[in-house]
Formats: sequence, C-alpha cells, structure tokens
Amino acid sequence: MSIMKICNICHKISATDKDHTDCVQRKSIEMEDEDFKNKITEKLNLSKNNQDLGIEVKAILEHLGRERNKEESS
Repeated sequence: MSIMKICNICHKISATDKDHTDCVQRKSIEMEDEDFKNKITEKLNLSKNNQDLGIEVKAILEHLGRERNKEESS
C-alpha cells in the first residue's frame, strides 16, 4: 500500500508523501517574481537618470513602487 498525502500548496491528493513537483516549482517561481517586483525600483534607482527612461517604463516603475508601498503598509 502506498503512502498518500495532501499537497500543502494545491490541497489535492498527492500520490507520494511529498507535495506535487509542479506545485513546488510554481510556488518558487511566484516567490521569485514577487521578490523581483519588490526590488526592481531599487535596482533602477529612479533618482538617477530619470530623464533617460521612456514614459512607459516610468509609469510601470511608479505603479510597482505604489504596489510595494501598499503591501508594506498592510
């Protein structure tokens, strides 16, 4: 008889005693994406060479900065 458990990520039955591999990978990618979004404005340092950035890039960076500030204040 095999050991089965519930995946901690998707909460569905796993045929092994571990979480689904694809769930673990997806969660890892999501965490990397979130970390990237949180650090992108700091890496580009909006206070330097702001004039060199296109208007679309400026809008995206401002949006990400507002999103990060909103999450931090929650």
